[in-house]
Amino acid sequence: MFDKKKIYRELFTIVAPIAFQFLMASLVSASDAFMLGFLDQDSLAASSLAGQVAFVFSLFYGAFVFGCNVLAAQYWGKRDKRSVEEVLAVTMRYSLLVGAFFTLSALVFPEQIMHIFTSDSKLIEAGADYLRTVALSYVLTGFTQAYFGIMKICGRAGLSSLIGSSSVVLNIILNYLLIFGIGIFPKMGIAGAALATVISRVFEAIMVASAVMRGKCPVLRLSMMLHGSRVLHSDYWKYALPILINQLGWGCGVAMYSVIMGHLGSDATAANSIASIVRSMIASLCWGIASGVGIITGGMLGRNELEKAKKAGGSFVRFSIFIGAASGLVILACTPIVLNVVKLNGQAQHYLKYMMFLAAYYIIGNSLNSTVIVGIFPAGGDTRFGMICDVITLWAVVVPLGLLGAFVLKLPVIAVAAILTLDEFVKLPAVYRHYMKFRWLRNITREQTAETEAEEASA
Repeated sequence: MFDKKKIYRELFTIVAPIAFQFLMASLVSASDAFMLGFLDQDSLAASSLAGQVAFVFSLFYGAFVFGCNVLAAQYWGKRDKRSVEEVLAVTMRYSLLVGAFFTLSALVFPEQIMHIFTSDSKLIEAGADYLRTVALSYVLTGFTQAYFGIMKICGRAGLSSLIGSSSVVLNIILNYLLIFGIGIFPKMGIAGAALATVISRVFEAIMVASAVMRGKCPVLRLSMMLHGSRVLHSDYWKYALPILINQLGWGCGVAMYSVIMGHLGSDATAANSIASIVRSMIASLCWGIASGVGIITGGMLGRNELEKAKKAGGSFVRFSIFIGAASGLVILACTPIVLNVVKLNGQAQHYLKYMMFLAAYYIIGNSLNSTVIVGIFPAGGDTRFGMICDVITLWAVVVPLGLLGAFVLKLPVIAVAAILTLDEFVKLPAVYRHYMKFRWLRNITREQTAETEAEEASA
């Protein structure tokens, strides 16, 4: 029986801590931008561009965690805890490997990385300093994010939110102390923001390890990381690979937005950075809802409650439109406050005003598409559509139009920014048609679990 009130109570039990964690994570970028903006506009722009490395890394670990969620949500709904541990081990293996790669790259090639995003020598020098200092945070983030993902599946969303939020508070305090050199702390400027990030990630990793040792979440078994279930490993990549391709295609497209803005000057870069941060903060609820929808729908499908999942999906879609519209109004209401608080020069301030209006309508499409593409479709193992839809939308439509408008037609900065916000609406018709086919209504768990596979292998 479909009990709407019960499902929404369950949804918000999951969504509240996840959305709060997204919001707190956004506050780190906001505090970096706000505090560095007091130093100078170049520091703000450089940290924004250097931060794209962390964004690109998030595409990888985001895909790994997403693949974990697809399988683990259904196995957790089926009460197969051993298979959940196997999925965690596979996720951790790849999160740590890629995290180590990003850490080494930021240490060895920081200037070369910054050249990708800008040709401004001052921004390259400042950004390289940031990357060298922040490098260790990448591998630590790989560890903690894999665990945060599994905590949300296993009913520990509140714990993951508590740890993540505590880390954010520490990060913001250290930002203040290290950027400006308060008390006994040295004045480090942009490098201080990077060091604050590293220290907060160390704290986060220690707290996660402590929670595991106290039995608050599944144990990471080294034997499973090295010699896990071949069946589950194959299933994991069946669903994770399209997500990874989607993440990289979408994320590199979004990174191209920063490249385009970076080459339009420091004013455009700084304004775009602030608008993106505000949009991310307000979108925290939308992303939390998408995560919660995926977990709840996946659990239903794992229990073979297909009709119930279908009704819940329709209700979640309608709800996401309402949340998107409300979020847009919040952005509009925040615009005068942001313009008064953030100290940019006149031209950058002008850009920021209109970029905030663009963010207000963009978030409506983002809310709907996040719920459907990130939540509902993957809950039933449908990860290929999102890959195809996002990659085509960005690389066949939005990025080429953005490059054409910026470097060939020489359109005004605001016109280029408007082009770069078209992706969520270009793909809406295709998303709706695909949703109505209901191919996502599938139970993807196996009767042969990791444990029975191991027993057969030893027989």
